Amino acid sequence: MSFADPALLAVGLLVALALAWAAVAAARRRATALASAGVAARGPGRARLGGVWFTVAGIAALAVAVAGPSASVPVSHASGTVILAMDVSGSMAATDVAPSRLAAAKQAALSFINAQPGSVDIVVVAFQQGGLESALPTADHATTSAAVRRLTAGGGTSIGDAILASLSAITRKTVTIGRGGSAPGIGFWPSATIVLFSDGQDEPVASGGGTGTAADSGATLAAAVAEKAGVHIDTVGVGTAAGTTVDVDGYHLFTALDEATLKSISQATGGTYHPASDASELNGIASSINLRLTVTNEPLPLAGAFIALALALLAAGAILTVTRTGRVI
Repeated sequence: MSFADPALLAVGLLVALALAWAAVAAARRRATALASAGVAARGPGRARLGGVWFTVAGIAALAVAVAGPSASVPVSHASGTVILAMDVSGSMAATDVAPSRLAAAKQAALSFINAQPGSVDIVVVAFQQGGLESALPTADHATTSAAVRRLTAGGGTSIGDAILASLSAITRKTVTIGRGGSAPGIGFWPSATIVLFSDGQDEPVASGGGTGTAADSGATLAAAVAEKAGVHIDTVGVGTAAGTTVDVDGYHLFTALDEATLKSISQATGGTYHPASDASELNGIASSINLRLTVTNEPLPLAGAFIALALALLAAGAILTVTRTGRVI
């Protein structure tokens, strides 16, 4: 227990001690006077002194109350940083999830933002032609929602670059894979979470992504950096396994949900994969993603409790004195 003003506590306790000393001294003088008069001090004197002790205890409790006591208690709440990594590649224009993969993902992201408390900082990273950070994490969720609404489909996707861009947003410094695929040390960020909305399609980009083994390697390396930093990645698969065709730059391309890639990323970082093959499943994503719980010590004011105790003690002292002696003091 701590006190906002220890000096007031000291003064109040000194007053209580002075009253106790005065009560004992008065009782002794009274007993001496009665003894010299040949009268033995009995019950009424003890009753009066008992009421005084309750009064002194009440004053001591008041002294504690005015000093501003508080206790530090652990409180769990969702806090930290959330990166919404939104796939806006050409394949996200596919309509196997109505009205389109990107439109459904945007609606799910907006629902997720609206469900978060003010203690959670959120930022949107749209990854096309590599990861592009739109802003720094902020508690201004209206700004983040506006960023989601502005997203449009187009370009290529590198999931590995998307994860690195998300980690850059968390650490507020550029995060890259070292030569030979070495994972950089970016510190430990256990309160950060990346929520990746994607169909899992990893398309060729100039920053080192690609198809097949090269793409898988880039995503695996980036996920290893996140895992080393204690950052969970929850992946949301947007699309269907049956897939569909989509027009990209005048070409008809077939695209389907790649669950294997998204599952491997989430599993590698201790996150969870959330399948969302239709709009109704996407609507439930906000409630199914569990953010980190951060435990912080917060002060709990105790002045009210000590005031109530003081009043009870003072009332008990007054009642005891009146009922036993017929006097207030």
